[in-house]
Amino acid sequence: MQTTPRVLVAGGGLAGLVAARHLAAAGADAALLERRERVGGRVRTLERDGYRFDRGFQVLFTAYPAVRRELDLEALELRRFAPGATIAGPDGRSVLADPLREPGTIAKTLSTPFVSVGDALRVARLWWELRQTDPDELFAGSDERIDAFLRDRGFSDAFIEGFVAPFYGGITLDQSISISRHVFEYTFKTLAAGEMAVPAAGMGAIPTQLAARVHEAGGTIRTGVGVESVAADGGNSSRERPNTDGSVTVETDEGTVAADAVVVATDPPTARDLTGVESIPTDARGCVTQYYALPDDIDLETGRRLLLNATDRGPNHVVPHSAVAPEYAPDGMALLSATYLGVPDESDDALADRTRAALESWYPDREFDALEALHTERVPFAQFVQLPGFRDRLPDARDPAGSVYLAGDYTQWSSIQGAMESGRDAAKAMIDDLSR
Repeated sequence: MQTTPRVLVAGGGLAGLVAARHLAAAGADAALLERRERVGGRVRTLERDGYRFDRGFQVLFTAYPAVRRELDLEALELRRFAPGATIAGPDGRSVLADPLREPGTIAKTLSTPFVSVGDALRVARLWWELRQTDPDELFAGSDERIDAFLRDRGFSDAFIEGFVAPFYGGITLDQSISISRHVFEYTFKTLAAGEMAVPAAGMGAIPTQLAARVHEAGGTIRTGVGVESVAADGGNSSRERPNTDGSVTVETDEGTVAADAVVVATDPPTARDLTGVESIPTDARGCVTQYYALPDDIDLETGRRLLLNATDRGPNHVVPHSAVAPEYAPDGMALLSATYLGVPDESDDALADRTRAALESWYPDREFDALEALHTERVPFAQFVQLPGFRDRLPDARDPAGSVYLAGDYTQWSSIQGAMESGRDAAKAMIDDLSR
């Protein structure tokens, strides 16, 4: 670039923060505008009375390539979940561990009603196949639903319905596991290669670290500034302007800002409104996560594993947060959460009653009268829908007309990996175009 371009990033989620960092590192005069008072987008942590509440059930997959590239994992002081899960079924609780990492759990895992010897062998074979596959190749080729893919490979209904449905229901917010097999393969490979973890300070520590890296690279961040419109080439509407390079005018709630180029890194509905790109997906999957306090002498005995619900009542899964990360709760107390898929319209009290009833049915020898609902996160747009073949319909970073670019997981796939990768891709596209 012959002169220093002035570029803006609209939106301070993970995609926007990564884009701003790479733009600043490339020598651009990069400024990020975020309408909220704090960066992070969907990845945030609320601290109150010694507890830490993430915005819904969120975890970090340590083997995501973009995570390893963009974050200092050691500085995040990660607290790791044990691999596998505790499954609560009609006949009680059972443990499904990872025999590849914990050979001593093989007998316990095979004694569960959800895993046969054949299922265990098929898991090992799939793990080996995916281990040999380049992550960039996992979204290529034919696609189908997760459940169809697993049945074609011979997995039993008990394994699919008792483990995969609630486990991947938590990852994809779709317990019918009707989404793309490619999402399953990518996350399965990632879990096999790494761990599932949270920062000791909560998931909000991730955007905090990314924001610090933006500043280190020479970029600036302004919070409390919302972007209302983006127009290029003399102020034409983003929907009407021709697909040519040129300056961009950004209207904010504080006034008008001119830039050589803009990255739109907002939520999908806002990005579609700002750019007019109709291929930005706006069909959403939501969830409700409710946090609870319990005296810490009531042990759910999950061994730092997720507690999956294999019945047709109650939440999809329960997370023993303070068992994994003691920093999430004050001394003497335990913090757990329950996640319901979709956006149920029950009151907070009604959801707490449902969770209490589920726990009492799973632990008939314990009392849960002391379960106290502390905080409820209702997230109507947690992910976009990822049915088989969804990647063929997603927009590209360069799809907006003029010098406007897209960054968001909706250009890749709905995940922290997708968000971070999209931020780097948008920055690279802009840098390449400005250099020409």
